[in-house]
Amino acid sequence: MMATRGMNIKKEREMREIKGFTLIELLIVIAVISILVGIALPRFRGMQEEGLIAQAKGELRTLQTAVESYYIHNSNAYPNNLSTLTSQTPLIVNTIPDDPFDPGSSYGYDRGGANNQYYVIYSDGPSGNGSASINAGNEVAETNGTSCIYVSNADTDTSP
Repeated sequence: MMATRGMNIKKEREMREIKGFTLIELLIVIAVISILVGIALPRFRGMQEEGLIAQAKGELRTLQTAVESYYIHNSNAYPNNLSTLTSQTPLIVNTIPDDPFDPGSSYGYDRGGANNQYYVIYSDGPSGNGSASINAGNEVAETNGTSCIYVSNADTDTSP
């Protein structure tokens, strides 16, 4: 009986030596991971926005080149809308890309000035509600906030 009891004590010691993580250790690890995620997530979102801005600027420059090509091939007149660019001969662009800040919507376009000699092509921008038009002074006027990104033959976009 003594031998059996000695074996039970030995098994109990072995069981105590098998260690796992305590609840406090697990909570500390979860807290550290949460802090790291809290630091990294805003930076990731900022980089994502910068990527969308770069995409919009690149696509707007392409559309500006297409509008200028239309002007050259169509008796020095700018198109009434961007969709006209997809049905011209010679073909200028196959499709008009969607605004990355408003998926499903195309870029905005406005003409103005004497004889509609000025145009602006714009993106909604990071806030998602920017717009632009050509004012009476033949300049680009951001008509709904200042977050839109645009290209124009009348003015230069200085932000974002």
